[in-house]
Amino acid sequence: MSQKPDFQIVQISANQPEDLTAILDLFGDAFEDAQTYCAAQPDKAYHEKLLASDNFIALAALHEEQTVGALTAYVLPKPERERSEIYIYDLAVAEHFRRKGIGTGLIEKVKELAIEKGAWVIFVQADHDDEPPIALYTKLGEREDVLHFDIAPAKRE
Repeated sequence: MSQKPDFQIVQISANQPEDLTAILDLFGDAFEDAQTYCAAQPDKAYHEKLLASDNFIALAALHEEQTVGALTAYVLPKPERERSEIYIYDLAVAEHFRRKGIGTGLIEKVKELAIEKGAWVIFVQADHDDEPPIALYTKLGEREDVLHFDIAPAKRE
């Protein structure tokens, strides 16, 4: 049986834009989609602004100062009540570090932040055939079967 690695979960702040770059590199590798996550990353000022926002969360799981897991999420303020929801947008763990509690640790940290941000629920999507995330999210939450639609923005003339 393999030994569980020591890791720490940290929230990335506005003065750590290079850590957001490391997260995007991890996503590109883990999702096998470097084109989306790595090919046209914004500049440092954009990352600093995003990280300074109260409505964006970036977490890194570090093992010996290396980013081995990451999560990004958005805080969505609600108009009908003075509360918010948190949407976990991306979560990934480096292949060698999977099934060692890192994904669960990242979500547990979001649960702590949800209290601070007045969130009443955290939600996440998974693809129908992506069994590992489905198993993780089933362990931690209640499944709802919903439909997702991508709507393109209006074209500029």
